[in-house]
Amino acid sequence: MTMPVRAALYLRVSTGRQAENDLSIPDQRRQAKAYCASRRWEIVADYVEPGLSATDDRRPEFQRMIDAATTKPPAFDVILVHSFSRFFRDQFQLEFYVRRLAKAGVRLVSITQELGDDPMSNMIRQIMALFDEYQSKENAKHTLRAMKENARQGFWNGALPPIGYRIVEASEQRGHRTKKTLEIDPVQAETVRLIFRLAREGNGSSGPMGIKSIATHLNAVGIRTRDGGKWGLDAVHKVLTRTTYIGRHRFNTKFWKTRERKAETEIVEMAVPAIVDKDEFEVVQMLLKSRSPAMTAPRIVSGPTLLTGICFCAACGGAMTLRTGNSGRYRYYTCCTKARQGETGCPGRTVPMEKLDNLVAEYIEQRLLQPKRLEQLLSHVLDRRTERAERRKSHIADLRKRAAEADAKLKRLYDAIENGVADLSDPMLKDRIAELKATRDQARLDAERAEEAIDRGGPTITPQTLKTFARTARKRIRTDGGGYRRDHLRAFAQRVEVDQKELRIMGSKSVLLRTLVAASSVKTTGFGVPSSVPKWRTRHDSNV
Repeated sequence: MTMPVRAALYLRVSTGRQAENDLSIPDQRRQAKAYCASRRWEIVADYVEPGLSATDDRRPEFQRMIDAATTKPPAFDVILVHSFSRFFRDQFQLEFYVRRLAKAGVRLVSITQELGDDPMSNMIRQIMALFDEYQSKENAKHTLRAMKENARQGFWNGALPPIGYRIVEASEQRGHRTKKTLEIDPVQAETVRLIFRLAREGNGSSGPMGIKSIATHLNAVGIRTRDGGKWGLDAVHKVLTRTTYIGRHRFNTKFWKTRERKAETEIVEMAVPAIVDKDEFEVVQMLLKSRSPAMTAPRIVSGPTLLTGICFCAACGGAMTLRTGNSGRYRYYTCCTKARQGETGCPGRTVPMEKLDNLVAEYIEQRLLQPKRLEQLLSHVLDRRTERAERRKSHIADLRKRAAEADAKLKRLYDAIENGVADLSDPMLKDRIAELKATRDQARLDAERAEEAIDRGGPTITPQTLKTFARTARKRIRTDGGGYRRDHLRAFAQRVEVDQKELRIMGSKSVLLRTLVAASSVKTTGFGVPSSVPKWRTRHDSNV
């Protein structure tokens, strides 16, 4: 008597939606059972892969099946699939695993593409695999094209939305599918605003906070991520650098396999509701860039030279760096390109350090730090600040309403339990009560944080406030020895460009307003100017 052939069934569909709504897997199983029955094969294993692509081998059930097939002795003699495309849609990978299985004494058999073991059959299988791979890539190309157009029209493509948003059904329906869009989640959006506020202003007891400090603060006060976990550096960095939060969600930015960035021409911007202002976002990007060791060395932030790191040559864009003469007796700002390559590289100027320092500082003192000039510069920013405060108040009202609605639903459930209408032992009822409690508590907590943020926004800016600030700033920007305070000057000027006949001083209105608010606060003694403390690994080891 001969032993029956032992068969393992491998059933697969490409997407989770197919696994939930399609009949493909039950049909594959029915045909496989009929095929085995007609040949008197014994089915000893059943591997189902719902919703995973066959373009690679990162499939749990697939790997479990291969492990069982390559053990000694193998757990079965044949792997049965509906078609070779169910096993792989990559010609190279298909041949690799077919040969690996053959070494273990296991064959791959297709119900709809029956082939033998002769050279002709092997060639036909390879040709079929090439066609399957081509068809897979064509399908992916057309699917991506449709998804990009869907994003251009403002519809969501189905992935998990960024924190602060939730997916809702749009009014438009095409065929049997209802389009999806994003709307602001009032609970999580306040967490996003808090992260940006910490990066821009700090938590009231310090200046702007870095990514690590923000993550530490959020975890310390009990604010969790959407899935209930703790905040990490990557999660905070993604929030602070996503253009989604200013209403521009970028779709198709990376290759899903390699995670490499795609060209800008391949990226599509989708319009979504904004959570933070564009100006606030840009200020945060500038602060992140200024803190990055890859962009700004610590010596530039903490060095003794007044304009190091913010002074540039207008001709070539290179940094103006310190040069000395006569054994250090004379000090100059010189274009770094000119210093390395001479005038053939850049005709930029060389300016005595004291002269340029005085020009910049005196201009800021005499022109910028005047009450009327400050009022003129900040009028638009102050108006936006007022509008933002009003929006926050409206947002607080929405959060309070959400908490009240959840509380009312809880009371109705408790009444139903007391009146015997609902059974407390029902697990679904317990889950619903826990969900409503979490929603209510989170909404109340977010409302309290939003109210604290309004309080931390600082006092109202009046003409007298501007006059006091200008007078104090002019006084404090100078040191007792007649020089200038480097950190205070950088609160007003973030870039200085030196041309042949003119000097251009540039700064951010948002940074100026933050400095003004910090200086006007009763609790703050300084200007809230940026600072840096050089710090390396605590164990003095860069090769951890």
